[in-house]
Amino acid sequence: MNKTELVNSIAEKAGISKNDAKNALNAAIESITEALAQNDKIAILGFGTFAVVEKPERQGINPRTKEKVTIAARKAVKFKAGAELAEKVK
Repeated sequence: MNKTELVNSIAEKAGISKNDAKNALNAAIESITEALAQNDKIAILGFGTFAVVEKPERQGINPRTKEKVTIAARKAVKFKAGAELAEKVK
């Protein structure tokens, strides 16, 4: 499902216009993005939790040259599915 299909589904299920659904989805994504940028954790009951995790520096291997390279430390977004979502996906 892409963003347009998600907007259409939200509009249909909520009984709102596609434009209102698009605005609501964009606002939700923007709010989640801003919170994660500030290292906040987002917990949506029944859906899951978004959190920022620190990935330490590590050694990797260039598969083409077999040369060892250092992969820099970074932050990554982690998602853990909630119990209800996990159960429905099974």
